[in-house]
Amino acid sequence: MSRLSETFATVKPILGMLHLAGEDPAAKLAQAEEEARIMAGEGVDGLVVENYFGDADDVERVLDRLSGLGLGAKIGVNVLRDDTRAFALARQYPVSFIQVDSVAGHLSPEDDAAFAADFTARRASVSALLLGGVRFKYQPVLSGRPEEEDVRLGAQRCDGLVVTSDATGQPTDMDKVARFRAAAGGTVPLLIGAGLTETNAVEQLAHADGAIVGSWFKHDHKDTGRVEASHVARLMRSVRLARSAA
Repeated sequence: MSRLSETFATVKPILGMLHLAGEDPAAKLAQAEEEARIMAGEGVDGLVVENYFGDADDVERVLDRLSGLGLGAKIGVNVLRDDTRAFALARQYPVSFIQVDSVAGHLSPEDDAAFAADFTARRASVSALLLGGVRFKYQPVLSGRPEEEDVRLGAQRCDGLVVTSDATGQPTDMDKVARFRAAAGGTVPLLIGAGLTETNAVEQLAHADGAIVGSWFKHDHKDTGRVEASHVARLMRSVRLARSAA
């Protein structure tokens, strides 16, 4: 049994992004709670609190609020550009999983050695499931290693790999998923990290073990929009079809 299946009660879990939009901290907190209630109510399995539009302090305020709501969905965290803060928050709040956008491939060999040592220590400090990206959207590729070697290293550093193509909302390349699965040798589950929609969910989840969804849940399917219940409901119907076919 993988750490992913230990953490979530269903196969092919769907994790929804809380991007923390809003004009000020109070507005960000209110919108995050509203969107969390929508997603949890429609059966989304996990909520990723991320400082996409906010900052790390906004992440902490939302974690504190969600921790007391009992929505049923697992709570996760991704503090962009500050992995140390993400791990600290996971020790402070009931965080079930941590997402880190890049765990291998994004650093030169001389910088990667120090990163690996620090990252191993931080990982040992928490009990949360760790989901990591390799050659993730918008991340540089500086390792000088072949893709398969970066993937093998990434699989050693986390409990599940998150795979994307090149941009937010862009469908994830299934050939890339297949390459990553072959390189990882089945040692960790793979999650789609971008571009899952109600029309491609059955096909994509046939090749992946779960997905993270952000912009598709929102108005006009844009990252700047607000989460709409109808969008969440339609995608989750497709996800249930994918699960029944698994």
